[in-house]
Amino acid sequence: MCGIVGYIGPRNCVPIILEGLRRLEYRGYDSAGIALVRDGAFFVQKNAGKVADLAARLGTAGENLTGTPGMGHTRWATHGEPSDVNAHPHLDEARQVAVVHNGIIENHASLKTVLVRQGCRFESATDTEVLAHLTAPGKSAKSA
Repeated sequence: MCGIVGYIGPRNCVPIILEGLRRLEYRGYDSAGIALVRDGAFFVQKNAGKVADLAARLGTAGENLTGTPGMGHTRWATHGEPSDVNAHPHLDEARQVAVVHNGIIENHASLKTVLVRQGCRFESATDTEVLAHLTAPGKSAKSA
């Protein structure tokens, strides 16, 4: 099962989110990721595997990585294989919107078709990435 952890507050969100993801591990998952705002931009790290793998991938950067708003996700694949690129969070092309999501977007294929016609490029095989592009400034899928 997927799990979501979010934090907004005065403390560094990285250890809080990683601990929250560790506490969700009992639910089962195939990948994990984290997004936080750092210096006015999104920093995203995600990978197939365990939360410990995510923490290791952050490595020494994780010790120096700080941000106050952030979110994390553990994913159980429903669209697209378990992989680094399919792990959440997903970003729009301009890196202005970061999204994590639990569930299935039933009409993702038609939304994706419209967004591709508008020039969006997708990196993953997930339905969730549609949300990042759809909610990005200046985008819509009115003809879907």
